Amino acid sequence: MSEKLSAKRLELSSRRRLLAVAAAAVMLVLGLGRSALAEEQAAGPPRDVTFDDLKFDMKKEDPFVRKMLTPKIEKLDGTRIRIRGYIRPSFQQSGITQFILVRDNMECCFGPGAFLFDCMIVELQPNLTTDFTVRPVTVEGTFSIKEIVGPGKKHVAIYHLSGEKVK
Repeated sequence: MSEKLSAKRLELSSRRRLLAVAAAAVMLVLGLGRSALAEEQAAGPPRDVTFDDLKFDMKKEDPFVRKMLTPKIEKLDGTRIRIRGYIRPSFQQSGITQFILVRDNMECCFGPGAFLFDCMIVELQPNLTTDFTVRPVTVEGTFSIKEIVGPGKKHVAIYHLSGEKVK
């Protein structure tokens, strides 16, 4: 009887270990688990980044695949950055808590022909808002790579910024 009980305990222990490993893998894939380096980068002063730093080799008609990103871009994931761009126009003019930051104010980046690396979803931290302006803005926050897929399974954005400051 005790052999059966020991075998059951061993099986339960193995299952728990397997579940812990699976949960850790899911957290890593979803970006919920962060390395000590990422934590340190997020805590330090923001790194100046431009949209040119976020470019990678892609043709407009190509579907996005994560391996297209350069190691330099991947290294920025979880890092505090400062980036300059334009707030993409929307119907809301003030009290904005989230917006799309684009490379420039030309029509190329506002329309469907824009490259994925020419825009970034910015979500401001709680109690922080901004107003729309036609002038360039500088945004500081933690950069991450989050693939957002729209209708037709086409990527509409891949970059995200948890905004801490907008000037």
